[in-house]
Amino acid sequence: MRSLKLLLAAIAGLVAAGFITYYYFTRDLPALVTLEDYHPNLVTNVYSEDGRIIGEFYIERRVVVPLNKVPQHLITAFLAAEDTKFFEHEGISYTSILRAMFKNMMAGKVVQGGSTITQQLAKSFLTSERKLSRKVREAILAYRIEKHLTKDEILTLYLNQIYFGNGAYGVQTAAESYFGKDVNELDLAEAALLAGLPKAPSKYSPYSNFELAKKRQEFVLSRMVEEQFITKEDAARALGKKIKLRPRKADSLGIAPYFTENVRIYLEEKYGEELLYKGGLEVYTTVDVEMQKAANIAVREGLRDYDKRHGYRGPVTTLKTKDEIDTFRDEADKRLQYEPLKEGEIYKGVITAVNPKNLALIIDIGNRHGIISAPDLEWAKLYNPTKDPDGGKEADIAKIFHSGDVVEVMVKDVPSSPSILIPLKLEQEPAAQASLLAMEPETGAIRAMIGGADFSKSQFNRAVQSLRQPGSSFKPIIYTAAMDKNYTPASIVIDSPLVFDEAAKDKEKEEQWRPRNYDEQFNGPTTIREAVARSRNIITIKVLQDIGIDHAISYARLLGINSPLARDLSLALGSSAVTLQEMTTAFSTLANLGERPEPLYITRVTDRSGKVLEENTPFSTSVISPQTAYIMTSLLQSVIERGTGLRARALGRPAAGKTGTTNNLNDAWFIGYVPGLTAGAWLGYDEERQLGRGETGGHAALPIWLKFMQGATAGMPVRSFPVPEGVEFAKIDPETGLLATTSTQDPVFEVFKAGTAPVESSAGTNKSRSDFFMVDTDSKPKTRKPELSEPVD
Repeated sequence: MRSLKLLLAAIAGLVAAGFITYYYFTRDLPALVTLEDYHPNLVTNVYSEDGRIIGEFYIERRVVVPLNKVPQHLITAFLAAEDTKFFEHEGISYTSILRAMFKNMMAGKVVQGGSTITQQLAKSFLTSERKLSRKVREAILAYRIEKHLTKDEILTLYLNQIYFGNGAYGVQTAAESYFGKDVNELDLAEAALLAGLPKAPSKYSPYSNFELAKKRQEFVLSRMVEEQFITKEDAARALGKKIKLRPRKADSLGIAPYFTENVRIYLEEKYGEELLYKGGLEVYTTVDVEMQKAANIAVREGLRDYDKRHGYRGPVTTLKTKDEIDTFRDEADKRLQYEPLKEGEIYKGVITAVNPKNLALIIDIGNRHGIISAPDLEWAKLYNPTKDPDGGKEADIAKIFHSGDVVEVMVKDVPSSPSILIPLKLEQEPAAQASLLAMEPETGAIRAMIGGADFSKSQFNRAVQSLRQPGSSFKPIIYTAAMDKNYTPASIVIDSPLVFDEAAKDKEKEEQWRPRNYDEQFNGPTTIREAVARSRNIITIKVLQDIGIDHAISYARLLGINSPLARDLSLALGSSAVTLQEMTTAFSTLANLGERPEPLYITRVTDRSGKVLEENTPFSTSVISPQTAYIMTSLLQSVIERGTGLRARALGRPAAGKTGTTNNLNDAWFIGYVPGLTAGAWLGYDEERQLGRGETGGHAALPIWLKFMQGATAGMPVRSFPVPEGVEFAKIDPETGLLATTSTQDPVFEVFKAGTAPVESSAGTNKSRSDFFMVDTDSKPKTRKPELSEPVD
């Protein structure tokens, strides 16, 4: 009896131990319902306004495909390489384990694994720790999977789950990453190469170890022959076929990195990391791919043109030995195998010869040889290694370039024959930064965005995050406020010296602020139109003084400026830092006849099942009258027609805009618009140092705006700005701002709000020009000296 009790206790103990052990190994295994309702980590795709992909966010880059889209020879390649008894075993194949052990012993190393496809699938859902406990859990999960899923379902999961290297998860993404095609387009040679990758993706990657990848492909093909999936002749043909590696990449993917990063920040804040990086969201945005391309070109060319005006700073690096040069060439050559040289692209090359007689450089890019001729080196004669914007000196090109110097070059043309020298242009990476933002004024849709010179080196978005002084580009906001306080384009203000007293640090003394115009001249009686066109600082200060600072600030808020603004007269000259997006929104409000658009980035977000999570439509707020907005547009057209924005006339269509340059030439701006599109451009240094002599908004930023607009409007019809009801036109004398007479020299048509045009004519009035001055020039109110002590434009 006692023995029976001991036996029963032992059995109970063993059963309990078994249950405890089973629970230990199975307590945190994935629920089978999760596998049956397979939801792997998917890519969140970001699309342009016309449905082209511009960005991807993911932890695992995967595109799920059904089994019927996978070619049979790819399936059999996997079966031959990984699990020939897949359709016979129940998750674990003991014969496969024994066979693998025997082959490994014979080879003296591991040449074949014993895990089944089901075990490999189970392994992908577990941690990667190398412990016996994990192998036990892997076997248990594999057995469970076999009991709950069909073989086809298991195979579908496996082919979509496994990692192939190069950031590719699943067979569809692998086909795209290695061969630039869909999985159903793979041939036998490509299928065998892919089937050999999951064993050791990094080791067998054809990008880094092509010969090893070919050996692995040969092994897979031989196994397919052994299992009679293909004939020896099929294997020989596949093995002999040349493998062409060419990853698929949409030309639109990655084209707007600053825009997609702005979208990513928003999505992560709203939906969280889990849904963003694993949930397979579909995000539809407002960016226009062709406009973004135009923006990329404009900013790149504008920055590099500015940079070249200030001289050559020296090589990227210098290679001192033949081995270093050979290594540099070899690495460049490997890259060129997958991405051949393209006209207009910039590469790093090494100087192998300097010809002082012809002033030419021989450059190697990989194993291709190129030449930079004298005209394409001309700008480098200004040698400026100190990076001083106003520094540099004329130098002998033959003395500043040396063999072994690594320099940036642009490919001018790609000859068909490798023996012909490639014509190149000398380039250098810009030290300055630039940003550009394009907005559709009617909807607020952001059509293009660039936040810096190179996203890969700085993700700081200078279009929306950077606060910089806008300089004279802020003046239209002052004049907009003035137009609603009894000013007209024909109002006369005296352009004459101003002096403001302020308390100095030494309280017994006083200091004076004497604002001045960029040309340091005073033009006397001047119409508001002329003051805007010529960007006269003194007149803007007088107008602000007259209408009141608080009134001007209230209009800035109406137009979309939310950043802190200085409550002193320096506001007239753009002394308060704002963002490019704020300025572009303000000008868009003028373009949209007084309706302030809300910047719009995302139109719709859906989840992996197609459920709409978010939908956004354009929204605007009426903030100023259409008449005021149109008058400002008319004034800003004068800036381009005959003022500081004269270069923009090259656009060849009606346009309005304003230049902006800040104290000591630290920032250059141009904000402008045509019917249907507003854009702002900024150029400067992050550390806020001088851009150099003459680098005003019209010289440094306007060319970027112009280049962008030329590309962005290439397919747009030429339109005039719409004229709202409630305005009138009158022919006036620009000298007096009064109605013109038959004797008036060079009269002009001017626009007014209905009922505000002058009723007196120049002839017959006894008033002098000074009588039309609307601000007391002799008053010297005490004011804080503005930070902007030397406003320029």
